[in-house]
Amino acid sequence: MKRLNHWLVLCIGSALTTLAIAKLPTPVLTDEQKAKAEETKAKAAEVAKKEAADLGRYQDKSAERYFREMKAAGKTVPPSTWVPPAPPPVAAAQPSSSEALGQKQAAAPKTQNTANPAAAKASTGAKPTPAKG
Repeated sequence: MKRLNHWLVLCIGSALTTLAIAKLPTPVLTDEQKAKAEETKAKAAEVAKKEAADLGRYQDKSAERYFREMKAAGKTVPPSTWVPPAPPPVAAAQPSSSEALGQKQAAAPKTQNTANPAAAKASTGAKPTPAKG
């Protein structure tokens, strides 16, 4: 029973904490804070770019060493079959205004027999007769 009480208190406490945090207002950033955030973002992007370049260089060195060691050992290693990924596709054509709003344009049927619907129904189910000759 004591364990059940502990779990009950834990669940209620976490629910109340969640509600309290959810009701907190979002902080309003000043111009200084926005500028600092942009600067930090730019630095992070620069560091990521440098790390990617370093990683590529280290991978090339490792592959070069591997091939050199295999050649020295007298083993033949097939060349790499890796193909670099294709560049991202160019922006797609912009949809028309009605398509952008989610409206699809319906195509009208090519033939429409409004004079005699029963005849039109019968003609769609009829099979062509083979020509005698």
